[in-house]
Amino acid sequence: MILQDTYTLANGVEIPKLGLGTWMITNDTVAQAVVDAVALGYRHIDTAQAYQNEAGVGEGIRTAGIPREQIFVTTKLAAEAKTYDEAAAAIDGSIEALGLDVIDLMIIHSPQPWMKFGDDEDRCFEGNREAWRALEDAYKAGKLRAIGLSNFNEADLDNILSSATVTPMVNQVLAHIGNTPFELIEYATSKGILTEAYSPIAHGALLGHDAVSAMADKYGVSVPQLSIRYTLQLGLLPLPKTANPAHMKSNAALDFTISDEDMAVLKAQRVVDYGEANMFPVYGGKL
Repeated sequence: MILQDTYTLANGVEIPKLGLGTWMITNDTVAQAVVDAVALGYRHIDTAQAYQNEAGVGEGIRTAGIPREQIFVTTKLAAEAKTYDEAAAAIDGSIEALGLDVIDLMIIHSPQPWMKFGDDEDRCFEGNREAWRALEDAYKAGKLRAIGLSNFNEADLDNILSSATVTPMVNQVLAHIGNTPFELIEYATSKGILTEAYSPIAHGALLGHDAVSAMADKYGVSVPQLSIRYTLQLGLLPLPKTANPAHMKSNAALDFTISDEDMAVLKAQRVVDYGEANMFPVYGGKL
């Protein structure tokens, strides 16, 4: 069962192979989503300062009915925190908001503030090195069990690696059928960095994709199941987002294997239209 499987990060920490994303789940409803997910066997919950639901996630973890150490919790440092002091204060803020003694994984949410996302003129190299130094210090102090990045391209990764005393353990990126950053994934792997895949169902865009739907029908599975399985077979860690227990259960029912031939077909697909989500920076727009 996929919910019992783990990857091992570069520092030896085990991380469950499938996580529950909580983007756009409100603070007053996310606690129940966490409780429902844990009841179904999920042991990996992903949140962020920007989601404004860390307190609710923490409440869900405390009321889920299993020992804290059995749940892997990820949160993300606000993209705007680009000084050491800002980042250090924000790390402590997440620990307080979650109500946890230790955060399992904390990552820089973006190499640039969201309003500058995608601007190649200013990659915020110095600010990212400062934010990373704050994460390193919190890691060495035992506040964080692992640290990493999100939305970092190769140049952004190199900037961190140039001065890091702790190598990033993950890079969380947009990755799904139709938009898979193969070269970035390969580069991260060469540095010992695990790639996590957010929006593995393309924020729903794959649900109306004819070729993907036909492939799902061939395997007798849903489009989300096919999409999540695709990322796993690439060695990625998918983080499908849902507050619906039925969807949580279905998303984890992945007892099938996509053939090499069909993986090649899926790798060749292209998706560029995310519908209403096109406005978000990670999908190519501006807030």
